[in-house]
Amino acid sequence: MRTILLNVEYDGTAYAGWQVQPDHLTVQGVVESALTQILGYEVRIHSSSRTDAGVHARDMAVHFRTESTIPLTAFCAGANAFLPDDVVIRQAREMPEDFHARFSSKGKWYRYTIYNGDVRSPLSCRTAWHLRGTLDVELMREAARLLVGEHDFQAFRTTGCNAKTTVREIFQIEVNTNQEFIYLDFKGSGFLRNMVRILVGTLAEVGQGKRPLSDLGKLLQGEEDLSSGATAPAHGLCLQKVWY
Repeated sequence: MRTILLNVEYDGTAYAGWQVQPDHLTVQGVVESALTQILGYEVRIHSSSRTDAGVHARDMAVHFRTESTIPLTAFCAGANAFLPDDVVIRQAREMPEDFHARFSSKGKWYRYTIYNGDVRSPLSCRTAWHLRGTLDVELMREAARLLVGEHDFQAFRTTGCNAKTTVREIFQIEVNTNQEFIYLDFKGSGFLRNMVRILVGTLAEVGQGKRPLSDLGKLLQGEEDLSSGATAPAHGLCLQKVWY
């Protein structure tokens, strides 16, 4: 039995998220369908993450097991022939039998893009959150530094998150600019449901002057009379890489 790791890139605009759902178009669904076409039997893949509707990925890692002896190149070229233009398998690798795309992961990198121009940008409307008004980027960086490390991120998860523990470690947060774009890069051991988007919404409020820096520490300490920022729109988020 072979264990195959695939690296999948996709634009999530047209999809109801990664995970297969009845009567909905999902990224997992179209990838499994393409693999079924080349292997001749139904395939179930296991992902490193479960991105929500509208979220993108440059490098979603998934694995599956097969007894097929076809070459690795066929999993890319063959499956890509059956995939829509907004989904592609970039690479296929053979892994040890005990490898698991989710449980073998050592860390993940997400990037959130904010377009801070006064006039809307049609070319970035599917990949960036258009946020008008001046943002204090240096203050956002200062706030981001308070989030780095191992903390209880209970205040930064959405309703319906069923994680067994809300403690996560963020290795690094970078806030960089390029003309009218602001890029927020989050690297960590793992993230709760909508955690990155809620962190972005909170940092944006700091940058807008709507929230003091002191709120970050209070939220991490679990103060019940304080809530995090609004969840940033899904289309600005992209899973950049998964480490093993």
